[in-house]
Amino acid sequence: MAGAEEQKTSYHHGDLPQALLKAAEAELREKGVEGFTLRGCAKRAGVSHAAPAHHFGDANGLLTALAAIGFERFLSMQKARQAKAPAEPRAQLAASGLGYIDFALENPELFRLVFSSTRTDFEDARLDQAARAGFDHLVADIFKLRGLDPHADQQAMHDVMAVWATTHGLADLLLSDRMKPLLALPTKERESALAEIILRAVPDHRSGTD
Repeated sequence: MAGAEEQKTSYHHGDLPQALLKAAEAELREKGVEGFTLRGCAKRAGVSHAAPAHHFGDANGLLTALAAIGFERFLSMQKARQAKAPAEPRAQLAASGLGYIDFALENPELFRLVFSSTRTDFEDARLDQAARAGFDHLVADIFKLRGLDPHADQQAMHDVMAVWATTHGLADLLLSDRMKPLLALPTKERESALAEIILRAVPDHRSGTD
């Protein structure tokens, strides 16, 4: 009984949205986007069925808020990889790509939500900002590599698209348990191979090699 009272007090002070988001991620992880419901989230959070609608409107509103968190985590994992890598631009780009793949493999349903679902609303300010930050991070990495602003140079923007397509394709295929020759490698060798493949998208023009 005391626990219930403490829960109500905590929620009264603004923790309910966070509790619902935590429940929503668990619901998404277990049931996927297709099976995601407000009722299921409310049950996990131990609140009334009306509580999620009060804060997020509907299931898509809750998924939109969760997608924003997903993009923020996505970028955080890329930066975490880069913090451990050499400062050289190509090494930083490869590390960012490995962080992209980390996010997909550790958060499969969230990965599908942020990149494939039509249930999220990108007009939502937080989601729009988080998604743009992820893209801008890749643009900045290419800027450092090429010395050209992708927003002003078409070839540099093509590099952005090439790295994005390559890295996303790797993440999606690995998540689908494809590319078994890569999956069979020990972790260190697999990561080295993935980094090499990512960098093939942006050949080193100075040396004439990739």
